[in-house]
Amino acid sequence: MARVRKIPVMERLCEELRNLPGVGTKSSVRIAFHILDMDDERVQSLVNAILDAKAVMKFCDQCFNFSDSNPCSICASPERDHKTICVVEQPRDIMPFEQMEDYHGVYHVLHGTISPLRGASSDQIKFAELISRVVKDDVQEVIVATNSNVDGEATALYIAKILQPFNIRVTRIAHGIPVGGELEHADSNTLSKAMENRREIVLSGSEE
Repeated sequence: MARVRKIPVMERLCEELRNLPGVGTKSSVRIAFHILDMDDERVQSLVNAILDAKAVMKFCDQCFNFSDSNPCSICASPERDHKTICVVEQPRDIMPFEQMEDYHGVYHVLHGTISPLRGASSDQIKFAELISRVVKDDVQEVIVATNSNVDGEATALYIAKILQPFNIRVTRIAHGIPVGGELEHADSNTLSKAMENRREIVLSGSEE
């Protein structure tokens, strides 16, 4: 019978850290030693913050962003423009827009994109919920802020096509965002210009 290898504590810590996005082998070692250098109180504070966030943060029933309240503070705010919805792929994509402080509408998180190559359809993302909000809230503009890659563009065109009968403005953020780039890595100035210069999505066969 083969013996099960017991993973040393430090190796296990580095392995768990490598599972985090953007953390490679060298980074995981640096973070691991940084944690070991922290006093017990700070380590416990970090652990508690992670556990509390995991226990408390849920999806907002309206926009499907992570929130510690339902609806989230953005959806509940009377100061936001609820007739303008910015559609993003993931919850993390909202933060860059909020940091630039130029956008005052609300959001809708799809939790994915349409991708024929991956077999991902509109049924697997929060698309029906978007249609419901458009109708219920008498929305005037939907800003599509999916990433500038193949799946993001396919999703943007699909949204424009499905929303066409509703006679609302459907726009796409401008390509200040590099092709293939992701919103979470965009700086505030670039994102602000991309939003400012957003354009109407013109469907094939439609008049400009």
